[in-house]
Amino acid sequence: MSEPDYSKLVRFLCEPFLDHPESLKLDCEASKGLGRVLIRLAVEGEDKGRIFGRGGRNILAIRNVLQAIAKIYAQSVHLEVFGNSSHENKHGERSSHESRRSSAPKPPVRGNRPRPSRSNQE
Repeated sequence: MSEPDYSKLVRFLCEPFLDHPESLKLDCEASKGLGRVLIRLAVEGEDKGRIFGRGGRNILAIRNVLQAIAKIYAQSVHLEVFGNSSHENKHGERSSHESRRSSAPKPPVRGNRPRPSRSNQE
């Protein structure tokens, strides 16, 4: 069984989320003896937020797929994402205001339940 091409897999999983897929940069390092794979992903601007998704759902799904594939090949995989977004400074760190806001607990979302139509009740 040949080793998977993690670069192609990550590109396949990430490009649908991106407005500018041509800005996607990948670097993949595999340590064959240790069974470890390090994948570095870099995107520009707002595309970084799209890679992470709301609540980190997209990046979690991408990492889960990578880990499942790596497990088949008795490897461990680590994915790092780099890039600048509007909420980060030039060093890739979130501002203190943004950090405080994002770490605060959010109130539960309460929506209105749809009411059954009257035509079904008659």
